[in-house]
Amino acid sequence: MKVLVTGAAGFLGSHLSEQLLARGDEVVGLDSFDAFYARETKEANIRDAREYLGFHLVEADIRDPVGLERLPDEIEAVVHLAARAGVRPSIDEPVLYHDVNVLGTARLLEFARVRGIASFVFASSSSVYGNSPRVPFSEKDSVDRPISPYAATKKSGELTCHAYSHLHGMSIPCLRLFTAFGPRQRPDLAIHKFARRMTEGRPIPMYGDGSTERDYTYVEDIVDGVLRALRWSIETVGGYEIVNLGGNRTVSLRDMILVLGEEMGITPIIETLPMQPGDVTRTWADVSKAAALFGYSPRTEFRAGIREFLRWFRA
Repeated sequence: MKVLVTGAAGFLGSHLSEQLLARGDEVVGLDSFDAFYARETKEANIRDAREYLGFHLVEADIRDPVGLERLPDEIEAVVHLAARAGVRPSIDEPVLYHDVNVLGTARLLEFARVRGIASFVFASSSSVYGNSPRVPFSEKDSVDRPISPYAATKKSGELTCHAYSHLHGMSIPCLRLFTAFGPRQRPDLAIHKFARRMTEGRPIPMYGDGSTERDYTYVEDIVDGVLRALRWSIETVGGYEIVNLGGNRTVSLRDMILVLGEEMGITPIIETLPMQPGDVTRTWADVSKAAALFGYSPRTEFRAGIREFLRWFRA
């Protein structure tokens, strides 16, 4: 099978590409190498993928129809991971986030329609739940009140996917991904950023009192869920589903910092700061739907995942 993976040089995209290639699929990797973080980091992410004959990289922007026309023929499925990421930066650049995440998703859906590609996996985000008082977060919960432009763009992407599934019979699972961590995690995300600051002897900025919680999900568990969703989209005719992919348990910000420090053998210096606009107090995934539809079952315990991240970080 030939699969288009957008954001292929990113954290999740590079892991997914390797898993697809290892099982014998061809991967067309699409990435713009946006300057959100260093190109050399992304190049390192796909170093192993480039060793496979079945990997074909196209450098283009998902918003550029001319760039999309350069993609090879016979693509059978799309996994759309590319996005302008981050809640806090989206508050400073809301128009850019809307342009990349909403227009870019529409461009890709139209590309798939024109090419006759019926299988389309869309990476949404747990941020769409905002500060929902109900936990764990269920796909049945209302998500009509996003609290950041980034969350709003992901909700918009889900709605656009629904329209294409309804009108054109495309099979589209929208995956609400919870906080992924592990080797190659983006440098702007907390675990990676905090590990770097601890190594340098710099203080850790802790926004709020440390009681905010995240459903940290190890990257291999997320990728396993994406692969299962991809199989579902290929085997299902004209289906549309919204599905959580998370770890089904929470870790507080303070505990995350302490576990990271323990595994690094460093006592963290914590600098307490006010909560940031757009931040949510808790994320927690109800993954029962993913289990029922895909057989999804996250397995990696948080501390074990931190150890794997640190092996990569130290290397």
